This record gives sequence, C-alpha cells and structure tokens, in this order.
Amino acid sequence: MQHEKVLIVEDDKAIGQLIITQLEPLNLHIDHVESAELALKKITKHSYGLILLDINLPHMDGLSLCRKIKEHYPTIAVILVTSLNSDMDKVIGLEMGADDYICKPFFSRELQARIKTQLRHRAQLLAANFKETETPTTEHAIQLGSLQIEFTSHQVYLANKALNLTATEFDLLAYFARHPNHVFSRQQLLDRVWGYQHSGYEHTVNSHINRLRAKLELDHQAPFIETVWGVGYKLNPSQLNN
Repeated sequence: MQHEKVLIVEDDKAIGQLIITQLEPLNLHIDHVESAELALKKITKHSYGLILLDINLPHMDGLSLCRKIKEHYPTIAVILVTSLNSDMDKVIGLEMGADDYICKPFFSRELQARIKTQLRHRAQLLAANFKETETPTTEHAIQLGSLQIEFTSHQVYLANKALNLTATEFDLLAYFARHPNHVFSRQQLLDRVWGYQHSGYEHTVNSHINRLRAKLELDHQAPFIETVWGVGYKLNPSQLNN
C-alpha cells in the first residue's frame, strides 16, 4: 500500500486538509481537489488507486462524478462521503458503482480502515494480473456453465460476452463462484468480501448484488444469484447452463 495514490475530492479546503492529516499514518501519496471538474483532469493524468469523493460538490455533484469515473476507470476504488441521514444518496451511489461509503462525521480510524480495505482489493487485483509471470498459480479461472471468471486478466465472460464489472463486483462474483449453491448472509459477505465487520452496512451488499444481477441477467429470465428469504444469497450454477 506504500505510496499508493489517493485523490480527495472535497470542496471545503479545511476539511480536505483535515482528511489528509487523518490519512498520514497510511503513508499514501495524496492529492486534493475542490471540484469534480478538477478531479476529472487529475484522473486523466495520474494513476489513482482510490478516490475519496464528497457527494455535495458545486456544479457537477459527487454522484455524477462517481458514474463518470466508473464508466471510464472501473478498477479505481471510490468511497463516497455522505451525510448521516442521506440514505438515498448512499443507495444511488452504490448503484452507480461506488465501492463503499462513509458517513460524516467519521473517526479517522474508521476512514483509515475503509481505505485500507479498498486498497487491499486493488493490490490483490494487481498481484493477480502479474503473478502468472513470476510463479504458477493454482487458480487461473472458474468455469460454471456459460460463466467464465479469469483471474489473471480480472475479466468475466457470460456466454462469451465480456462483462464490465468493478473490482468489488468481481470479488463478490468470484466468491459466490468458488462456493456454488452455498447460502451466505449479508454479514458473511461483508466479512469475507469487503473484509470488515459492521452490521450497519448491509445496504452495501444489497446494492452490489442488485447491480451485479443486472449485469449478469440482462438477457436471462431466472436469477443466477438467488435470494434465500430470511437467510441470504447464493449462486445457482444450474441457471448458468440455460
């Protein structure tokens, strides 16, 4: 994680500087901009691993910026900064591809933990892309019917058609694919895919599964990821053969 690039998009200069101070223990390379327009210019010139994005920005809001980032740079992790009572913003943000969110006011340790989790996902992605050139891997791909997950290229194909997934969506699908027909609760998925425990963030799981379903089931009647009411979710591999 050392010297990973992080971009803070926060229109309040004082809050932006406070966040930079809070993140000093992580030894990151941090840039700060005060608008979505400046953020887009920065992103085209630098390789950021993560963007900490305030929703309430002037001109172009944070949700619109999140959508643009995920359309063109799906592997950049995005953490939204929201108000405590803005549940709709959280849901919309996750539907637009955000990987996580944190509510104001927040403690520095919580912010550090969220950022470390997302950057760890990115490090795993980079390791998967380059590990094959160094040592043989035990898991190159998973094939379940018409679904193929390629770990070295971090790509997913359904009926030979490439799907555009974010890093978190890829990790979630891969976890289901490693355990077909196994039912997981939302909390189990939070612990094992996101890597932290917080019972208040089941919204994150729901939104990511809904978005993943939409991408998987565009031309399909039955769901690949099924809801087991009162328990959780599972991947039904039999649907992938249809």
